[in-house]
Amino acid sequence: MGTWWFVVVAVVVVVMGGGSGFPVEDLVVRLPGQPVVGFKQYAGYVDVDLKAGRSLFYYFVEADNDADHKPLSLWLNGGPGCSSMGGGAFTELGPFFPLGNGRGLRRNSKSWNKASNLLFVESPAGVGWSYSNTTSDYTTGDANTARDMHTFLINWYKKFPSFKSRDLYLTGESYAGHYIPQLAIALLDHNEQHSTGFKFNIKGVAIGNPLLKLDRDVPAVYEYYWSHGMISDEIGLTLMNDCRFEDYTFASPHNESDACNDAISQANNIIGEYINNYDVILDVCYPSIVEQELRLKKTATKISFGIDVCMSYERRFYFNLPEVQRALHANRTKLSYPWSMCSGILNYNDNDGNINILPLLKRIIKNRIPVWIFSGDQDSVVPLLGSRTLVRELAHDLQFKVTVPYGAWFHQGQVGGWVTEYGNLLTFATVRGAAHMVPYAQPSRALHLFSSFVRGSRLPNNTRPSIED
Repeated sequence: MGTWWFVVVAVVVVVMGGGSGFPVEDLVVRLPGQPVVGFKQYAGYVDVDLKAGRSLFYYFVEADNDADHKPLSLWLNGGPGCSSMGGGAFTELGPFFPLGNGRGLRRNSKSWNKASNLLFVESPAGVGWSYSNTTSDYTTGDANTARDMHTFLINWYKKFPSFKSRDLYLTGESYAGHYIPQLAIALLDHNEQHSTGFKFNIKGVAIGNPLLKLDRDVPAVYEYYWSHGMISDEIGLTLMNDCRFEDYTFASPHNESDACNDAISQANNIIGEYINNYDVILDVCYPSIVEQELRLKKTATKISFGIDVCMSYERRFYFNLPEVQRALHANRTKLSYPWSMCSGILNYNDNDGNINILPLLKRIIKNRIPVWIFSGDQDSVVPLLGSRTLVRELAHDLQFKVTVPYGAWFHQGQVGGWVTEYGNLLTFATVRGAAHMVPYAQPSRALHLFSSFVRGSRLPNNTRPSIED
């Protein structure tokens, strides 16, 4: 009788996905080459349009400890058209990084799942393993992306119902400066339209090096080049005096004078291909050497300032291993192309890049939702010079006063970056020594910033030891 009872209990636990009520069919038992961990992982698909056959791939990681009492944080990478699996999950803030040989994983000791449960989504369809059976779906834009992510979250909560009432944080980087605020607005619209029943419990928005307003973010690139000694005075002055940038668009980026276009061309030539624009102090990876070593099963890791600069190649190799895709329940339709970090089939609306995101952030803040904009200070692609100005412009529009004067914040007795706060709801913070992908370049400082964000606490302005998450 006792033996029979234990067998029944064991079966129930397995069916319920470890006793959590989560979908057992999406449970990732163990990834190839994965270190042993105490938290659970789930991955699979959520249908967003059954008629069109459109489905988004997700990867969910429980918090490393006390998962039942920690919030849910959604992370989206940008592009538009780049993978949150390849970026956030396995290069920046997830629990694992690829090994140098591309066939296994190592633990990320500074994973954000120390502070929160994490949800990564490959969005929109056509990115990574997300797909549609309707080819026209791959011609898309911001509005469709926000709509599908709204549907995704509603259906994801059906798989994970215990998270419906959990605090929700919306986070991302780069073009997620469009994705995340537009999704937040879609969720706020949902809440307003549904006076009774389920509502999204949004507690905060945080976006790193975000594209917010193209005609400010683009000139900031060239201001950054000049201020960091990457271009000459002569070219810098020409860019500042002869380029308007108001007419700059994704579709027609050089709608400028001949003098401006010539200066832009010269600037790009001077910087060349041996500088990583996403992290100007980082060495570049030589892909031909790495790919050869991966094929030969050698360790291909190249280190620069303690960072594996070739992780993108190792990650691509790992994700295209059939056993990895099986473990993740990925690629269920046997796509005709390999997994890649950024989509080669997506036809994204170029004009959407011109949308001014500040009015959306204003509405989010007016709903008493804190917004954090953070910037790695070694990024020249969406530099802090533009983001800082735009945050101040937003604060002025909201008639917010400075509640934390601009100054250094500290982590482990060192300057973590600089921070200012407006009206107790709008924060701008830099991360010292970080890149466009902040957690990749400065994992410890990034974790501390994120932990402060989800705890609703300010970044420390003194050198006294702080609690490490």
